[in-house]
Amino acid sequence: MPESAATQATLRSRASRALARSSTAKVSFRALLVLAVVALGVYALDQISKFLVVTNLTEGDVVRVLDDVLQLHFVRNPGAAFSLASGMTWIFSIIATGVVVFIVWFAGRIRSVAWSVVFGLLLGGVLGNLTDRLLREPGFGVGHVVDFISTPWMIPAIYNVADMSIVVSMGIFMILTIRGIGLDGVRTPAAAGKDAPAKDSSSKADSTADGLVGPAPTESAP
Repeated sequence: MPESAATQATLRSRASRALARSSTAKVSFRALLVLAVVALGVYALDQISKFLVVTNLTEGDVVRVLDDVLQLHFVRNPGAAFSLASGMTWIFSIIATGVVVFIVWFAGRIRSVAWSVVFGLLLGGVLGNLTDRLLREPGFGVGHVVDFISTPWMIPAIYNVADMSIVVSMGIFMILTIRGIGLDGVRTPAAAGKDAPAKDSSSKADSTADGLVGPAPTESAP
């Protein structure tokens, strides 16, 4: 019955969670390491790319890398990602600082490598833009973020590596949430139970088909 299959799926999920908890220390260290490596990688790539743009281009310059598909367009953005909400720089500085503090505090609860990637991408991206707001002109907390990536065929906004990292992290976040994968890397009982009725119905259909066909006839000895 579907209820029985769902119950079995729930029990398997609980057993998997218990097993995950038994190796908490090992998995937690790996998850934290992945989060740190991803965050540092994104942050380094973001800051290096901005340094190269500021060093080699003048604000307002446009370099067509692939015609209208990909352009380098150097602008200084006082607003949020993709040049949104200009004039609220200090508010975004406070929000970004809060996000960084939350991720650092919350990181110890993550047991899944996939979720570590999500929070690593988010942390690296937020830190990248926060660094600009804290250290670039016109002043501490209200600095303008360096944006330089332009893809006119896709979106009219100009963005940077940090912005892309944040967007990708949100995409992976949605996928993991829809699939019901928890911070420990195990699917929740509700998500796992959705697949059980379909599998049970398939098994019933196979059994019914076997019953209709019946056993193969055997020849009697003369």
